[in-house]
Amino acid sequence: MRSAPTILHLDMDAFFAAVEQASKPSLRGKPVVVGGLGPRGVVATASYEARVHGVHSAMAMAHARRLCPNAAYLIPRFGLYRQVSDVVMGLLGELSPLVEPLSLDEAFVDLEAGGIGDDPRGVAEKLRADIKAATGLTASVGLAASKLIAKIASEEAKPDGLVVVEPGTERELLDPMPVRTLPGVGPATAEHLRRAGIGTIVEVRHMGEAELVRLLGKAHGASLHAMASGLDDRPVVAERESKSISVEDTFDVDLTDRIRVRTELDRLADRCVKRLRDAGRSGRTVVIKVRRYDFSTLTRSETLQGPTDDPVVVRETAGRLIEAVDTTGGVRLLGVGVAGLADFTQEDLFAQAAGSALADEPADGAEPVVVREEPAAPARRWMPGQDVRHTEYGAGWVQGSGVGRVTVRFEEPASLVPGRVRTFAVEDPELEPSDPLPLV
Repeated sequence: MRSAPTILHLDMDAFFAAVEQASKPSLRGKPVVVGGLGPRGVVATASYEARVHGVHSAMAMAHARRLCPNAAYLIPRFGLYRQVSDVVMGLLGELSPLVEPLSLDEAFVDLEAGGIGDDPRGVAEKLRADIKAATGLTASVGLAASKLIAKIASEEAKPDGLVVVEPGTERELLDPMPVRTLPGVGPATAEHLRRAGIGTIVEVRHMGEAELVRLLGKAHGASLHAMASGLDDRPVVAERESKSISVEDTFDVDLTDRIRVRTELDRLADRCVKRLRDAGRSGRTVVIKVRRYDFSTLTRSETLQGPTDDPVVVRETAGRLIEAVDTTGGVRLLGVGVAGLADFTQEDLFAQAAGSALADEPADGAEPVVVREEPAAPARRWMPGQDVRHTEYGAGWVQGSGVGRVTVRFEEPASLVPGRVRTFAVEDPELEPSDPLPLV
């Protein structure tokens, strides 16, 4: 363990929603929810004004609307989020060569490797001020001697705060916290511990490593006891490009029911897509991992026509893959991943087919006759939060649309007051989609 709190964990506050509020003056200080707006959509991020109503990430969007009907519900704009993330990561790169991004809005930094470990608190305060000046957004920071404690400290610092945990004081922070605070403690492990009378981290530590190993297995039990003691020697690893994003779960009791296997696979697919979207990525290849009752492990994969971050597509593809796997003996572990990552999503995998060539069978020796159908021009679709530009009114964003009309608020990030609202026909030739304006 280090002798100074030189590992920094930064987490931008309600990042996607905060970017939307910064770019849309009319939404500042108001509840904002970003995510999928379809019938199966889920919340990606909710502003703190929405969180007080119980809205949180990974919640079904339909449930969020019932909890907070007056919020602004917007589609995500990953291109803009990545631009802002690049600015933040650039500032972190000025502090140290060892920056480990976890997503668009979260990263570890090794200050010691940057030669600036003498005043970590001062460095963190300046970093937060620099991020605010460069993006207009707030960030929470944790400082500690390990990655584990730094991440927990940044969570305690939210929103817009700084928590420093001096080496030797880790247990004071950890002891009263619930066991779910520790990485790797999901609902199943937490329930296992609850049945053993364990609810807080101090109780985990007092239980002892041997008893935890007996209860949870060697690897998980030993790891949990070390974390509950505040021990973590993982280094900060410099940025490297992710080749895939995946999630997996090990089950306390082998799954033998096919319906339960499919239900768990659907749940894992949704979690995987959330991580994919949090990273602003999409992917072409869906992969499942199955560890059976006899510890044999196999993977199956299917490559799609184009990148996707649609949970329905990932669920259905994973479902097809599991159908080819014999699970009658029982399943110990399931995993779902997406590989072949890209920075964009092909929204409709079948759109390419709309104008594809249709060929009749040629006569012997004749050239094939290709007939191309001109597809009818689709009706223009405007989504809440989408950037637009009007030839007369300038830049704005879609507030809503329906029954042949689209309502647009015309304002820019630098505006001090909310912009004016205008309504147009959805086919108005003077209204066009546009790229987002920079925040500052």
